[in-house]
Amino acid sequence: MLHVANLTKRYGHLTALSEVSFSIRPGEVLGLIGPNGSGKTTLFECLGGVLPADGGTISEDGRALTERERRARVFYLPDAIAPWPAQTVRWALDFTAGFFGVRHVSDTCLTPTDVAAQLALEPLLDSPIGTLSKGQRKRALLGIGLLTPQPILLADEPFDGLDLRQTREVAQTLRAHAVSGRTMFLSIHQINDAARVCDRFVLLSSGRVCGEGTLDELSAVAHKPGERNLEDVFLALT
Repeated sequence: MLHVANLTKRYGHLTALSEVSFSIRPGEVLGLIGPNGSGKTTLFECLGGVLPADGGTISEDGRALTERERRARVFYLPDAIAPWPAQTVRWALDFTAGFFGVRHVSDTCLTPTDVAAQLALEPLLDSPIGTLSKGQRKRALLGIGLLTPQPILLADEPFDGLDLRQTREVAQTLRAHAVSGRTMFLSIHQINDAARVCDRFVLLSSGRVCGEGTLDELSAVAHKPGERNLEDVFLALT
């Protein structure tokens, strides 16, 4: 779907991203894996248009996208935000659906009611967003993201604040949307969570890509063929 080539971001003398290159394929769950400070959020902010990159291109079928074209393809859902804190979850979901228009999934309309059911938000619909716990707010934000029409959803730390059961349920929901054709690009700090939900991985360390591929492909590159522990593979490549 998209190819990111040589994306670079600098803050003065500090290079936060250095010639980052990878691909994003249709209908996959792609995991962005790396420790704190590796550049994951900076990369998402550049892809989402929050920050201007200092170099590199984002292209589709060999043609660089304009900013308007990129915005039509990518929606960025940041971590640790509370939009419209005085408004209820119901209002936020209805507003998103009304602002962007009805999103279609497998020839059916995706409604706020559908998303609320998928993310177990029904008990929270009349609660102001500013009163939600961290995990509750995370699920509400994901509901907003799922209602947006862009074919690629960037979600920064989608499982942060969720317990084990909630993590598995949210992962199943994201997987179901990917099966229906939407691409999920997830920045995940917990490598075990990533290993359970993602099809492929982009490994980021100190602002550089140190690996891209399926677990089997990365294991081979790390000279650990057959290794099923993503954490060990990541450590071998960084």
